[in-house]
Parts: sequence; structure tokens; C-alpha cells
Amino acid sequence: MAEALLRHALDAEAEPLRSMPIISTGLAACIGEPASPNSVRALKNVGIDLVSHRSRALTQELLNNSVAVFGMTGQHLRSIRARFNPVPEHLYLMRGLMPEGVSREIPDPYGMGLTEYEACRDSMVEAIPSLVAFLRKVTGMA
Repeated sequence: MAEALLRHALDAEAEPLRSMPIISTGLAACIGEPASPNSVRALKNVGIDLVSHRSRALTQELLNNSVAVFGMTGQHLRSIRARFNPVPEHLYLMRGLMPEGVSREIPDPYGMGLTEYEACRDSMVEAIPSLVAFLRKVTGMA
């Protein structure tokens, strides 16, 4: 969901953001699996198609070529730091660039109902403006 939401936001931006590759990966992903039905439904409900998405595993090559890496939880970031070397300089929680006082973690709704997936989606949507502002800054567009 995060990849599709950020891609949707960047499609409205000028170059180079519009063409910036956005890649969602997992630390324990089963490669090639489709998005969960509730992820597909949660995004369909806001007009974004996730049907063709397939899971990918995080690799050192992807990390090395990333402008920024965003995790959903602190545990994700700790796992990246423990498993990869070098660790990317720009490693953040997806909600970590938001103003102080908001929840930083996005709990994984895997195996839960549509309501939890929609709450996860909404938590990601709240973070998108801060991610876009950050990407503008690191690409020299701010």
C-alpha cells in the first residue's frame, strides 16, 4: 500500500520526483506474491489499483541505490540495520518525518480485517505530505 500511495502522490509532482522509482519490499516477503485482498480493497476504496502488485525482498543492491528507505516500525529499521551493511544514510520510519506528537509506528494489519487495513492505509496517507516534502528537499526541489 505504501508504494502505491507514494507513487500516486509523486505522479502529481514535477520531475524528477514524478519519475522517481518507488519500490516496496519486505524483510520476510514471499517473492512474487500478490498484495493481500484487504490491501487491494483498502486502496480500491480510494481509487488506487493494487491488483498487479507483487512482493519483493529487500536486497543490499536496492538499499545501495535508494535515495531514502522508509520502514513501518522501529523493528523494521532495527532489522535492516542488523542484516545489511552498509546501512543507508536516509533510513526512517514512514511516519518519522511528521510533526512531533503523532504516533510514529504503523502496525502491520496482516491477517486482520478490512477495517485494520483501512486504518493502516490512512496512517500512511497522513505521512505522505512529509515524505514528499523530504524527497523534494533531498532532490534539490525544495
